[in-house]
Amino acid sequence: MSCWETIADYGLRSLGIGERLLPRSDFTLCQQVVLIGSGMIWNVYFGVLALASGFFLATAVALGKFSGNPWLRKPAEWFIFIFRGSPLFIQFFFAYFLFLSLKQVAPVFTPFTSAWVGALVVLFLNTAAYSGEIFHGALLSIPKGDIEAADAYGFSGWTRFRRIVWPTMLRLAWPAYTNEAIFLFHATTLVFFSGFPAQQQRGDALYYASYFADKTFNPFVPYPILAGYFIALTLVLIGIFGLINRRLNRHLPVARRARMRFRINAIR
Repeated sequence: MSCWETIADYGLRSLGIGERLLPRSDFTLCQQVVLIGSGMIWNVYFGVLALASGFFLATAVALGKFSGNPWLRKPAEWFIFIFRGSPLFIQFFFAYFLFLSLKQVAPVFTPFTSAWVGALVVLFLNTAAYSGEIFHGALLSIPKGDIEAADAYGFSGWTRFRRIVWPTMLRLAWPAYTNEAIFLFHATTLVFFSGFPAQQQRGDALYYASYFADKTFNPFVPYPILAGYFIALTLVLIGIFGLINRRLNRHLPVARRARMRFRINAIR
């Protein structure tokens, strides 16, 4: 089988398109590269949707924690505490069995026992908690002079938030939020190692890398391939978020613009 035939057979296998059976013997480098790359589709799916939806919940949570109203502040504080205080792997595990229990009561929860919905919900809530704390710290760091200037121009309520508070919050939080986005994509590798099953062996990149490592007894080929894919994905994220960071800071002098710094999180 040529490499082009391998791409045609396994390029979209993680989505159920192409060859149904995984290779059993005579594993080639092309097969490992293609199948692990196919699994990256799920990692990108989880990361993009969780990040996009979690961004808005994180803004709401940050505003709730920043609020002087205890009915808004306390739920936001407990939400951040629970999802930041517990390991993501355990959150996947309990969420899966919670959705299984709810499925017995109401069949509408059936899709939530699948990774494409259930795991996405967990990632959405988890990144919203971490990002909410980042945004809350940015809200606390907004210069008082900006708020006073907004009051002087007659801005209040929604207008002040939309034109002054929210853009300034994003500008201050963006470098840290970029690191959260990168780590979120890395955290997607935990999905199929938690309670959520990979139906018909349709897993993510780490699922296929582990498959090849188990079959060949040689982890030094599939895992470096996996690392290469994630390094490339990280570079893409840094580039996209860097462009957004430049736009958020376009009105500032060059010397005052926040610089992007990538920091590796040893533990979540």
